[in-house]
Amino acid sequence: MKITDVKSFVSASGHFFVKVETDAGIFGVGEGGIRRRALALAEVVRSFEPILIGANPFQIEHLWQVMFRGGFFPGGVVQSAAVSAVDIALWDIKGKALNVPVYELLGGRTRDKVVCYPHNGGGTLDALVESCRQTHEAGWKFVRWGLADRTGTGTFEPRRAVQFGLEEVQAVREALGDDVNILVDVHTRLDPADSLEFCNKVEPYNPFFIEDPLRSENPASLRRLRQQTSVPIAVGEQFDSKWTFREVIEEDLMDYCRVDLCIAGGLTEARKIAGWCETHYIHLAPHNPLGPVSTAACLHLCLASSLVGVQELPRAPMSSLTDEFPVQVPFESGYLLPPEAPGLGIEFNEEAFTNVSTQEYGPPHGYQRDDGSYTNW
Repeated sequence: MKITDVKSFVSASGHFFVKVETDAGIFGVGEGGIRRRALALAEVVRSFEPILIGANPFQIEHLWQVMFRGGFFPGGVVQSAAVSAVDIALWDIKGKALNVPVYELLGGRTRDKVVCYPHNGGGTLDALVESCRQTHEAGWKFVRWGLADRTGTGTFEPRRAVQFGLEEVQAVREALGDDVNILVDVHTRLDPADSLEFCNKVEPYNPFFIEDPLRSENPASLRRLRQQTSVPIAVGEQFDSKWTFREVIEEDLMDYCRVDLCIAGGLTEARKIAGWCETHYIHLAPHNPLGPVSTAACLHLCLASSLVGVQELPRAPMSSLTDEFPVQVPFESGYLLPPEAPGLGIEFNEEAFTNVSTQEYGPPHGYQRDDGSYTNW
């Protein structure tokens, strides 16, 4: 079997997908992260064509190495996201060719289902509590929202957001009791002093984890936080390879690994990161804000991994991109279930797409502080 073509697609919602075709009539589908860099991803994938076309799609590790290292200079997060998309598609091809789900290629199932968390929210405290109540009553075991500054002005002032966040955690815990797991995503918006204050103040309310409590550029900054709080920490959604994860794994600076399969190098890289995490008793909590391919790839990784905390799932399967993906992975009452179809277990409708558009999806993200300076979105 040989690869004959590699095609890039962008949905109207900005999701980036790759279709890898073979001379056996089998194709695979992958997804890349960084929705606001879709055109850059498509160009990087195009640059892979001399490597991929004519190659054996079963040589997944070899092709990963050549794509990742073939430009000599490290490519960074954009290149890693492009590699991720192709890599996931190659696993999809291999599963289809061997007539088994991808999780069987990863060692087989270690669990019968994967617990997930939704995205909750609301412009007011009461709206947030009601959002969490509704998802909990629908069977979800987790609730999650982002740390925000509820002024309605589009600003983010850290000390104000810390106080609002504390009020939110307290209100949700009191409303729903101890039976629900609470996650708060700081989304890299705080510096160490403010993040430490927030973590220590919410500790009595027993959050399952606090996500991305600090900016990700300097993982060493997590040491101070780790030394002064016992609240579980989840990080990694912006990390683009196992090398970026090295410090936080080896120094035990996180409790939950937020690996993004569509940024960090696909299934090939994620399974290595997962094995490394196991040696430090770090559980997986895959970052999955994207589309049906990302959801499926994360599910297969979690089904075959020994330590899994929870998987992100802001959109339940068959609630979005149903024209493009008319068959998606099964879901019930807050859990993703093992697909039985070969490969990733999803179907792809190329006719529902137009090829890569000339427009990037949306403006850059960000907040302003009260004085007009920029802070992370």
